[in-house]
Amino acid sequence: MPDCVCKPPRAPGVRSAAANHRTRAVWAGLAWLLCGVLPLCAWAARAVRVYEVDVSGQSTAALQDAMRQALVRATGRRESANDPALASLVEDAPKYVKSYSPGPRGEMQVIFDRAAVERSIAAAGRSVWDPERPFTLVVLYPAPTRAEGDAARAALEQAAASRGLLISMIPLSVADASGNELGREALLATARRYGGDEVLIGRADAGAASGQWHWTLYTSFSSESWNGPLTAGIDGTVDLLAPPQGASLAQTEAKVLLEVGGVGNLTDYANVLRMLEAVPGVRGANVAQVSGSTVTFDITARGGSDALDRALAGSARLVRSGAGNARLLYQYHP
Repeated sequence: MPDCVCKPPRAPGVRSAAANHRTRAVWAGLAWLLCGVLPLCAWAARAVRVYEVDVSGQSTAALQDAMRQALVRATGRRESANDPALASLVEDAPKYVKSYSPGPRGEMQVIFDRAAVERSIAAAGRSVWDPERPFTLVVLYPAPTRAEGDAARAALEQAAASRGLLISMIPLSVADASGNELGREALLATARRYGGDEVLIGRADAGAASGQWHWTLYTSFSSESWNGPLTAGIDGTVDLLAPPQGASLAQTEAKVLLEVGGVGNLTDYANVLRMLEAVPGVRGANVAQVSGSTVTFDITARGGSDALDRALAGSARLVRSGAGNARLLYQYHP
């Protein structure tokens, strides 16, 4: 994991020099304190090597197959491999080759030109999924036998690699000492100690022998459930996380002012900052202004305010309260 570098928040808005100095000191001290007590690095998404694809050779057919795989990872959408709008990228796959290199297991890999591929995807009216993606911890419950677990891990990792999702299957407990199932917040808190950003739990029901599972994805904003076979856990997760096709604005980074009320103490600030930095596409969240229990964050996000607003729509703790003065207004609920 990269080293964690914490920066003090930006100075608050225009007030008296003394008030500004006091507020800067308070919030700068708060930020440095956060570095010491909270694992902020664990909240950052990880970069997926979307455009490095295993390839059997340098023939046109091999490169076209590799491009199909890259397009699925780049968009997060399975249909991208055979999407007519992206057919020209597949046909002209050799033109997008940047270089070749040996893979981690000695296999040959082709490296496509990310900038060129993403320009072509956007020109075709399709969306690119930000390569900085949540690290998902996968838990099967009840825990399978070792042989079953090894087989499940291999299948899940293969499915995740094909969809461009970083995962790790771990034997995380989903119940407390009394046998009561843990809630979303408790599960996420445990996951963060392992460096995870979200938790995907597959529960075997009475029909597990037939290969059916009940899946639940726990994120900082919401919980979503669905049923399906083993690899449906990965497919359902990516379908929820990847941007909808045609959301071309998702390619543009923009500054967003987000005003959050109800931030009354260090814990509240830490939780809000963590949630904002965990939003896919967010590349920075700095304090722009502080007024009582209201904090205004200056955020850089792909897709700007519309994309950020959509991403926060499912949150039970950050609730939209309005809009005004070219900023989004939210209320924090601990």
